Amino acid sequence: MITHVAFWALAVVAVLAGAAVFIVNSMARASYALAVSFIAVGVQVLLMQQNYVGVVTILMMVMEMAVMAVYMVMFMGMNPALMPMSMVHDNRHALAVSIGVFVLLAAGVLLVPWPTRRGAPPVDVTEALGEELMGPKMLVMTGVGAVMAVTIIAGVVLAAHRTRYDRFGDDLRRRPADDPQPGGVGR
Repeated sequence: MITHVAFWALAVVAVLAGAAVFIVNSMARASYALAVSFIAVGVQVLLMQQNYVGVVTILMMVMEMAVMAVYMVMFMGMNPALMPMSMVHDNRHALAVSIGVFVLLAAGVLLVPWPTRRGAPPVDVTEALGEELMGPKMLVMTGVGAVMAVTIIAGVVLAAHRTRYDRFGDDLRRRPADDPQPGGVGR
């Protein structure tokens, strides 16, 4: 019973946070709202005993939002928390399209004749799902994970306003370091 209540409460959180993406007036707040929405969905998946998929969903979305924030600062040269913006353009058409898509999807869910289950579910559903999703591609996904980590680190390095070369010179021999804040190392 508590699991059902938690599931539906998380569903409400996910929908409201998803709607907040289009209501708030800054890219940072929209990013956080999207992260909250997907974390709620990830916890719902965990409640359905799909531990691997739930944890991966949560981790993936948290990392995606972190990377997006870094790239907002790096490429847009902005403080995403302070710059006002709208995530919605052409409000009337956006509302009409979103209502139409919702009605279409809801009709599909209610009107499609869903197949009945054939056979018994596997003993460990999470393992079977992981094998089905990742099976022969596990090595590739491990490589993709490493590439994503390097991309995040490179983005942070490129987003840094100053580097050690700015402080110590091209040959790293300038002493004392040229620090804009007094009290730095070497002063």
